[in-house]
Amino acid sequence: MTQELHHFIGGQVVKGTSGRTSDVFNPATGDVTAKLSLASAGEVDQAVRNAADAFPDWAATTPLNRARVFFKYRELLEANKQKIAELISREHGKVLADAAGEVTRGIEVVEFVCGAPHLLKGEFSENVGTNVDSHSVRQPLGVVAGITPFNFPAMVPMWMFPVAIACGNTFILKPSERDPSAPLFLAELAKEAGLPDGVLNVVNGDKEAVDTLLTHPDIQAVSFVGSTGIAEYVYHTGTAHNKRVQALGGAKNHMVVMPDADMDQAANALMGAGYGSAGERCMAVSVAVAVGKAGDELVKHLAPQVRNLKVGPYDDPEADMGPLVTKQAYDRVRNYIDIGVEEGAELVVDGRELNLQGYENGYFVGGTLFDHVKSDMRIYNEEIFGPVLSVVRANDYEEALKLVNEHEYGNGTAIFTHDGDAARNFANRAQIGMVGVNVPIPVPMAFYSFGGWKRSLFGDHYAHGPEGIRFYTRMKTVTSRWPKGVRSGAEFVMPTMK
Repeated sequence: MTQELHHFIGGQVVKGTSGRTSDVFNPATGDVTAKLSLASAGEVDQAVRNAADAFPDWAATTPLNRARVFFKYRELLEANKQKIAELISREHGKVLADAAGEVTRGIEVVEFVCGAPHLLKGEFSENVGTNVDSHSVRQPLGVVAGITPFNFPAMVPMWMFPVAIACGNTFILKPSERDPSAPLFLAELAKEAGLPDGVLNVVNGDKEAVDTLLTHPDIQAVSFVGSTGIAEYVYHTGTAHNKRVQALGGAKNHMVVMPDADMDQAANALMGAGYGSAGERCMAVSVAVAVGKAGDELVKHLAPQVRNLKVGPYDDPEADMGPLVTKQAYDRVRNYIDIGVEEGAELVVDGRELNLQGYENGYFVGGTLFDHVKSDMRIYNEEIFGPVLSVVRANDYEEALKLVNEHEYGNGTAIFTHDGDAARNFANRAQIGMVGVNVPIPVPMAFYSFGGWKRSLFGDHYAHGPEGIRFYTRMKTVTSRWPKGVRSGAEFVMPTMK
């Protein structure tokens, strides 16, 4: 019997009433595993009203007591890590070890917000004027929302709702329709940890739910992670309705390999960064820029490893990567490989040839490697979001840096070298939000913040870390004086604190 998945509103599972559903698939087999209710505008409004009702009491809860809920929540997440990983893998397709790593990175954000009492401290200045003091506080916004992608169904929601809720807001999560089970389970665990009903709500849906959140008068802020086209739409629609918006978009991350780099190390880094999670990561490295004589050596190291990639279902302990998430993703990635061949790139390893016995209906594409890719090719310029790595040859360091800086995306980049001067110069001059030096996927830890430049981010605030605290709060400054004796008369000029 096909499982039915609904919403989590006001601390309980709420059956969908819109009459609209979406199929959830096992990407390894192509089989339908669940029917997901898609929320109507009215159901989204119900969730917002629950969150609005819960907000006053939660905002009045001390930061210390909010943090205590997250201490308990962290324990529950650790105890259920493998179950969450399996929920992710079953619907996304990524191998279990990768899914468990995703959960760990999400838990790190929960650990960060356990420091809410410290993170929310303001500033105090005594005697800014005679007998006048000033202090600042950071206060919650109200009801806020998060719209999250399929590729990290646990980690990206945990970039958002723990930070927002620890700051005193209440939250509406709209996860991807592709893999909704893990986000629903995260909400159930939050309730078990002691989060009051209505503080965290999950509504499943499509564009109707998204547009309702973006235009709802009671939603104060929206966080989004997804493709650049949708990120731009979310940003402009949300801000047009007077909301604070952070919208993280797509990427085309370059890894520059200098001639002095350790080629074994560089190739191994590219294998994990390019093909892990079947390339369905916004921080995946999809372009290797080989400088000078590094090109031939790098491809010589890469090609056999790409051919030997072990591809299989999520529960195969030997699999390096699993299938793509949907048939549409499968078709899109294969089409990009066709385009690369038509454009004249050298196809060194062809992932279209993969055929897994017993999984003929799964969405598997093997590791694909292109060499001699040019900067005017579509496979270079567009985000493929699959296990396709392009090698671009650059004559020197300056040409490599120019490729990085002139691309429309600016999410992440890396350089592999033993030259400290080149590494420092690259870190300083790369017009990219996150830079790695001999680190292929420079995703910051939870106590820093995650975000790109250019068309990889719309809005002024990065995700989680200190930027997340600032995004989910607003500052209030209080200036106070306690006069003695008889009050003086009214003053009609600008106070100057003499």
